[in-house]
Amino acid sequence: MNAHDMNARNALITTPVTAELLRGALEVERTEHGVLPHRLPARARAQCADAQLALAESQPSGVRLAFRTRATVLELDALPTKRAYVGAPPRPDGVYELLVDGRLAGRAGVTGGNTLTIDMTTGSVRPSYGPAGTLRFAGLAEGVKDIEIWLPHNETTELVALRTDAPVEPAPDWGRPVWLHHGSSISHGSDAASPTTTWPALAASLAGVELINLGLAGSALLDPFTAGALRDTPADLISIKIGINLVNADLMRLRAFGPAVHGFLDTVREGHPATPLLVVSPLLCPIHEDTPGPAAMDPSALGEGRLRFVATGDPAERAQGKLTLGVIRDELARIVTQRAAEDPHLHHLDGRALYGEADSAELPLPDGLHPDAATHRRIGERFAALAFAPDGPFRNGRP
Repeated sequence: MNAHDMNARNALITTPVTAELLRGALEVERTEHGVLPHRLPARARAQCADAQLALAESQPSGVRLAFRTRATVLELDALPTKRAYVGAPPRPDGVYELLVDGRLAGRAGVTGGNTLTIDMTTGSVRPSYGPAGTLRFAGLAEGVKDIEIWLPHNETTELVALRTDAPVEPAPDWGRPVWLHHGSSISHGSDAASPTTTWPALAASLAGVELINLGLAGSALLDPFTAGALRDTPADLISIKIGINLVNADLMRLRAFGPAVHGFLDTVREGHPATPLLVVSPLLCPIHEDTPGPAAMDPSALGEGRLRFVATGDPAERAQGKLTLGVIRDELARIVTQRAAEDPHLHHLDGRALYGEADSAELPLPDGLHPDAATHRRIGERFAALAFAPDGPFRNGRP
């Protein structure tokens, strides 16, 4: 760094990153480097030692810095933890997006940081460590403005320092309804292009609501501690997308599934007895429509440097209670119909209304499980149109 850059940096004001400057996180942990936003609280994390869950909940999908300032220059030091998969092409750096008064004003990435090298064939993870990097946005308009910096949805991010050329204060309460959503990697953001273009972020923007995204890649498994987190999080609208992870993890059988759904919903209702609650069944996923899990990497695709998933179960095993997406959709529709007789604020949405057979023909899932950027946009637009319609389940949440 030259003397001019040093002087410019020294002229900036450093503001500690605190929970008051963050939205979309349920808890903020102080680390040796700075702060780490979490999407599950410590009590929930303590109840499961699964490395996949730990990685997913620490990736800040939907989490953003939100503050008001006159600043025209912003710098953010961040320590990312990136992922690399043995045999697969390198992953792009995570994307940070700058919104000024609600409008996209810039995108950037942070180099350096830590890397987890994952071998999908053995499950081994090899960490390596590197320094924090700096994100810089300059030339912003003069005057007071509301700033949001959306953190990478798929990259664990420790926030080290925030610097600006004018003081900052926490963003005001804009009075928008809070939408709390839980789902799988598709809700987490999977292969979306950026944090504001995951389907839940797009839907929230179109509907004018505040998003708290508890989409947890590989970990939408009806865990009681996740239900507890939903129960304890203030929200005006709640949606729960259930299904794909239960099949591709081959976690439970039909006998356990129904009671687990009831128990999950019971727990959520303890904290939100009359909140609009939407249960969303799985999107179309051809490999698991009628074939149980577990899902596995396709070794032939991996040999070609591509990631692709296949279902390894036998359709005949449905007779022994193995779950498929078709079985889950039928059971969810039955459960919601049963409960809605006494719970008028409970609703159901068939996930194929968001992504169905015609969509699969036009926009197939590139790796067999996860939608691409264009499909995220389609799902987000459809969810906003259906859930927030004048006669939709979230109609009272329209601003």
